[in-house]
Amino acid sequence: MVEHDALSATREAYDAAASTYAQLFRGELRDRPLDRAILGAFAEVVSASGNGQVADLGCGPGHITAYLNELGLAVVGVDASPAMIELARHAYPDLRFDVGSMAAVNIADGVLGGVLSRWSIIHTPPQELPVILAEFHRVLAPGGHLLIGFSASDDPSHPTQVFDHTVALAYRWWPGHLAAMLRKSGLVEVARMVREPQPTDRRQFQEVQLLARKTWAEAV
Repeated sequence: MVEHDALSATREAYDAAASTYAQLFRGELRDRPLDRAILGAFAEVVSASGNGQVADLGCGPGHITAYLNELGLAVVGVDASPAMIELARHAYPDLRFDVGSMAAVNIADGVLGGVLSRWSIIHTPPQELPVILAEFHRVLAPGGHLLIGFSASDDPSHPTQVFDHTVALAYRWWPGHLAAMLRKSGLVEVARMVREPQPTDRRQFQEVQLLARKTWAEAV
């Protein structure tokens, strides 16, 4: 199956690169004030809902999971790479990290106040993304928030574009197209942050982070 092959290839690639990846990205937020701002806004709206339970899906070595914990959220990190989860557990022994797939999260229906998907969908084949968005919707409580980050396509006539991620095959998304997919999944866009590429960036792509909310109609 395509999904199985893509997930297996991505898992193996990140297992092999886990130590290097962790060293490269562990301190990334120090020099990214806009990322800290959107994560802070996410933490604030989640906390305001009265349900601070959050899943960081595609957590990698756990540094963003730990940051959300510092912001007062009750957060669990999930990643398909066992090597990444091992590094996260070692670095942050007081937090919970589980090996798992975004397409089948081991979390009950409607229990989370928030889901973070930070550049974790970029390795998902486009035809498989609706399954993952449906899973995000399933685990969120009505009114819960999703913050999803991805690299942007630069051509609106091509909703997705393949790019060389170095670690594994990856896809860029046209923001309007992904926002429409979220709406079809019952997740309504609340805000959007677009970061233009900087001269020091490894890849000269726009970075987009969409904040979406599960509609309250789900409570009916």
